[in-house]
Amino acid sequence: MSILHRPTFLSPFFIAVCAVLTATSTAQALDVTTAKIIDLTHAIDANTIFWPTEKKTFQLTEEHKGLTERGFFYASYRFCSPEHGGTHIDAPFHFARRGQTTAAIPIDRLSGPAVVIDVSAKAAKDADYTLSAKDVADWELAHGKIPAGAIVLLRTGWSSRWPNKRAYLGDDTPGDASNLHFPSYGAEAGKILVDRGVAVLGVDTASIDNGPSKDFLVHRIAGAANIVGLENATNLDKLPATGAWAIVLPIKIAHGSGAPARAIALVP
Repeated sequence: MSILHRPTFLSPFFIAVCAVLTATSTAQALDVTTAKIIDLTHAIDANTIFWPTEKKTFQLTEEHKGLTERGFFYASYRFCSPEHGGTHIDAPFHFARRGQTTAAIPIDRLSGPAVVIDVSAKAAKDADYTLSAKDVADWELAHGKIPAGAIVLLRTGWSSRWPNKRAYLGDDTPGDASNLHFPSYGAEAGKILVDRGVAVLGVDTASIDNGPSKDFLVHRIAGAANIVGLENATNLDKLPATGAWAIVLPIKIAHGSGAPARAIALVP
């Protein structure tokens, strides 16, 4: 079925995705009616990894679970969570005073062609590895120039360590983020991707800066350009280098610096 010929019973969400895809070159090779949906999101629970300096993490409180006075089942919970934990976005405002807050991010910046850069072999040898300018150049030599509006997903292999906090972060000392070790983007590569006009920098580790970073240059470079960060993604090994379409939908928190997100990819 062509995405240009869709039945009227399809959901509004599906129709919206089709409308976006028809305007892109990726759509020419991606039939969303037959595409496989890959969940790029870790579930949030008591084991979810948050940044070590967070004093409180995810809390789920039961309000009601069971039969009501009228005899039917009803369940309701209350949750409390920091913005930055589990699979979540960093709004540009997180590291840029004039950057867009979570609710202000244009919705069309949250979906786009997925670009998967795999540095898992290098990260396996160096836990603090950072994506280099050469890595970007090598990827483009093999797959073509990274398109504007792309959702770049850096695969390090670290999601296989989830939810072992010590293995994932390199350290599990409560309240201390001074001795973390995990791979991510490098500042030079970040600048190149900003110049390409990408929409999102995503990674399967806890930060778009690597663990030892103290200056958070990639966050600052991305925030200044109103580029969204996606952290703690998973299942990147199930995506091709090109040809998939990614959608990253955060909770629309007014004035927020980030939010938990449901990220998915549509794969031919």
